[in-house]
Amino acid sequence: MKTKLGLLYGGKSAEHKVSLQTAKAVIKALDLTKYEIHPIYISETGTWVRGEQLQGPVDDVKELQLNDGEFISPVALNSEIFPVNQANEDKIDVVFPLLHGPNGEDGTVQGLLELMNIPYVGNGVLASAAGMDKVMMKNIYEQAGIKQANYVWYIRSDWEKDVEAAYNNVEEKLGYPCFVKPANLGSSVGISKCKNREGLEKAFKEAFEYDRKIIIEEGIDGREVEIAVLGNDNPECSVVGEIVPTTDFYDYKAKYEDGDTGLIIPADITEEEYENIKTVAIQSFKALDCSGLVRADFFLTKEGEVLMNEVNTMPGFTPVSMFPLLWQESGLPYSELIGKLVDLGVERHAEKQKIKYTF
Repeated sequence: MKTKLGLLYGGKSAEHKVSLQTAKAVIKALDLTKYEIHPIYISETGTWVRGEQLQGPVDDVKELQLNDGEFISPVALNSEIFPVNQANEDKIDVVFPLLHGPNGEDGTVQGLLELMNIPYVGNGVLASAAGMDKVMMKNIYEQAGIKQANYVWYIRSDWEKDVEAAYNNVEEKLGYPCFVKPANLGSSVGISKCKNREGLEKAFKEAFEYDRKIIIEEGIDGREVEIAVLGNDNPECSVVGEIVPTTDFYDYKAKYEDGDTGLIIPADITEEEYENIKTVAIQSFKALDCSGLVRADFFLTKEGEVLMNEVNTMPGFTPVSMFPLLWQESGLPYSELIGKLVDLGVERHAEKQKIKYTF
């Protein structure tokens, strides 16, 4: 029998459009002889919509927005995802949350699926929440002894109490250039590279438009390299890739629109550098108790030092995204990668069923 796969995408997030691109790419890669695909769209306002079972790839992401679909309640996901006359006999086998950013990649949807005891692909509640919040992630990695760039962070209310003190603190501890980012967002949304006080003030204001908490990181003079991690308790790593942006840094436009950013796969690094990156990537994966997948991003300095930048617990799967490209170069084609992720989600769910909940 085919696996009934619920694709959850869209989301109430600034990364909504990225999620649609991911969903389109995943649908195209799925083997329809193995999977029965049931789309579940979350609008930008947070409404959940059930679509009809997909019979093939989607040409335009607008088709995925399901504005004419049937509204469903998230807490009745399994009973409402199928037509009424099938509800008693059909259940979703596994959900694939193709969501990026808050209200999807941050543990909220994962918690919902845990409460309903529905198997799902990817990281659990803790790893998703900690991976989404760059401040918490870096605090955990600091405790784990993982080397990373220096950073400071602010919540909006503390910044508003004394903005001059905040700017002075950044200049004293980090200097220029530095990067200002919303703590709970990805895809380079709201990120600014600052070279002076004027740019810093503007960057603070922009980042606070997307989150109540922001993080400021020192600029590192190094190559931007990434590695893909796949697995549960025994994760494996792909080859390493390098990003060579044509702009000042790897921003949203370079990631998802231009398509002309240089992606060197595999990166031109030594075997020792690869082993160091691989070791830290797995250490980072386990420090957050990750499962399924992450993309781990690093800086590689001229001295060969490996500095953790961040991990992404639900990296993009668009045609120009690094995660699937890294595995393709490592010998795992796109369609097989998707199947592997589904299997890992089912495996992790089965393991949790061994837990005793009575005493």
